Amino acid sequence: MTDSAVRLDVADGVATITLNRPDVLNALDRALGVALVGAVAACAEDRSVRAVILTGAGRGFCAGGDIKAAWEYHQAGNPLHHYFRDVIVYLHRAILDMRRMPKPIIAAINGSAGGAGISLAGACDLRIAAEGAKFRQAYTALGLTPDGGWTALVAPLIGAAKAMELLLLDPKFDAAQAAAMGLVHEVVPDDAVMARARSVAARLANGPTTAYAGAKALINAALYPDLAAQLERERTHIIAQARTADFAEGACAFVEKRLPHFPGV
Repeated sequence: MTDSAVRLDVADGVATITLNRPDVLNALDRALGVALVGAVAACAEDRSVRAVILTGAGRGFCAGGDIKAAWEYHQAGNPLHHYFRDVIVYLHRAILDMRRMPKPIIAAINGSAGGAGISLAGACDLRIAAEGAKFRQAYTALGLTPDGGWTALVAPLIGAAKAMELLLLDPKFDAAQAAAMGLVHEVVPDDAVMARARSVAARLANGPTTAYAGAKALINAALYPDLAAQLERERTHIIAQARTADFAEGACAFVEKRLPHFPGV
């Protein structure tokens, strides 16, 4: 399967899904969301696929939502929250399907990961990061609340206290720090991240896949029993937040490359 926004390659029981908007660090727009849903569904349906890798083209894993595209949509006379309403449907469908897929998914975090990019990594079962990967939750810096299951998937990995630190203070952090907080389980040299992900995926593809599927289902039941409902809560909150003057200022400041001055409304 080849798509302008996502590539899907299958070999030796391993599927590799590559987010393919390298010019914008694989930021999420509607086209990428639609293509990602299709790629995840294809992996789930293909019985020859026994393990999956999710990665990004170029120097980014996924920078999160495409804020520049959202602002251009708004400048064309459309409500900002409509942009998010459309994109989130597909992002959340992909997140749910990734967790429900009875096959292990490895995030090969090859570069920058922000916002929903961290959510996508959190939806995977294993996370391998390149040494040079950079992370930032970014939502609140734009005047937004999290989406993509960030609060359901990422917060349990790093703990509630660290999750609130990231959301309130929005620090940038590197791969070593991500490993220390539990966000990723392994850090490798930049030029080795895909080789390592393929090695792990090959081991999984040749392993007891029915046992892996059962273990994943049990983890889902124990840790994420309310995932669909939490995704809906996140969708409701971010659409409401996208209506605010705070987000309008955050998006404008992002495009103009300046610090925002949030009015608090």
